[in-house]
Amino acid sequence: MKKTNKMKWVCMFGVVAVLVACGLDIPKETPSSFETMVIKKTDITVPMKFSAKMKGQADVTIMPQVSGQLMKICVTEGQQVRKGATLFIIDSRNARLELEAAQANLQAALAQENSAKLEYESNKNLYEKNIVSSYMLSNSENSYKQAQASVSQARAAVNRAKVALGFCTISAPVTGVIGEIPVRGGDQVTPMTQLTILSGNTKMEAEFSVTEAIIETQVNAGLKAGDKEKHMAALPDVTFVMKNGTEYPHKGRISSLTGVVDAATGSLTAKATFPNPEGHLFSGIQGTVVLPFSEHDVIVIPQNAVVRLQDKSLVYKVKADSTAMAVDVTTSDIGNGKDVIVVSGLKVGDKIVTEGANNVQEGQKVLFPKEVSSEK
Repeated sequence: MKKTNKMKWVCMFGVVAVLVACGLDIPKETPSSFETMVIKKTDITVPMKFSAKMKGQADVTIMPQVSGQLMKICVTEGQQVRKGATLFIIDSRNARLELEAAQANLQAALAQENSAKLEYESNKNLYEKNIVSSYMLSNSENSYKQAQASVSQARAAVNRAKVALGFCTISAPVTGVIGEIPVRGGDQVTPMTQLTILSGNTKMEAEFSVTEAIIETQVNAGLKAGDKEKHMAALPDVTFVMKNGTEYPHKGRISSLTGVVDAATGSLTAKATFPNPEGHLFSGIQGTVVLPFSEHDVIVIPQNAVVRLQDKSLVYKVKADSTAMAVDVTTSDIGNGKDVIVVSGLKVGDKIVTEGANNVQEGQKVLFPKEVSSEK
C-alpha cells in the first residue's frame, strides 16, 4: 500500500516537471477589484412628473337662451369651428312677430310724443302771451315728458325683441371643437337644454396636482405673495407626454397655481398651458406633465451602488485599507432610471463601490494593489 502511494506522488511530480519543462504556466487564482467611484457634487436637471388631464382653455357649454323648436343643427360632433360660426337654429317665427309688434308700439309712441311736443310748445307760446295759465303749461309739459318715457320704453322693447330674435341663431363664442350633441332636429329646447360643449382648443390647459412639499421647496420657497407670478414666469418650459408615451411637440408653461391646499390630499391644483395650432390636443386627454427642476451641488450616484435591505438603503464605502464598510444613506429618485441623489450619508471625497455592490460583504476587501480599480 505504501509503495502504491509513493508511486502516485512520483507520477504527480513527474507531470508537474514535464509541464514546467515545456514552458507552460500553471493557472493561479487572482483576486479582482470592484468598480468604485469618488463622490463629488454636480448640477443636474430632475424631471418631475405629474399625472394630468387636458381641458380646453375656453371650454363652453352651449345652451339656448330662448325656448322653441330646434330647426337645424349646422355642425357635427368633432367638427372644428371658428368663432362666430352658426351652430344651431331655433324656430324664429314667434320672435319675429314679437319684434314686429314692438316696432309698431314704437311708432305709436313716437306719434304720441310728437303730439305732446306740439301741445307743449303751443301752450308755452300762449303762456308767454298770458293767454293760458301756468297750470295748463305744466300739464302739457308733463304729458310731453311722459310721451318721451314711453318712446324710451318702446325702443327698449324693440331692442329686446331683436336680441330674442338673435338668440334663435346660436353661434360659436370661441374657436374650437364640437363635443357630443345630445339633441336632434325638431326637439323642443329651453334655456335648461344643453346642446353641446364647445372646446376652445387654440390653447389647452393640462390640470394636475402638485404636493404641498414640492410647492414649498421648489416654487414658493422664500416668496412673497406678490412674487408668485414672477416666479412662475421664471420656471422652465414643461412637456406633455401622452399615455402611449408620445411626447407632444409643443412646450407649455405653468400658468396658474391655486392658493388653497386640499385638506384631503395635501396638494394644490396647477395648470400648464400648451399651444394647440394643429388641433391635436382634445379635452379629456390624459397624460403626464414633465416639469424639469434644476438641482445644484448635489451628490449623484448610480442606482446599482445602492443596496436595498428591508427598509434601509446601504452604500459600501471603501476604507483606507481597501475594505468595505456599509453606510446608511437617504436617496431621492432622479427619474432617469439610472441614478439617484444622495440626500444624506455620504460626503465629497468618499469612495464607494458601484458595479457589484450587491455582492459585497461588510469588511470584505474590494481593492487590490496589483489591480487597476475603475474609478469614475
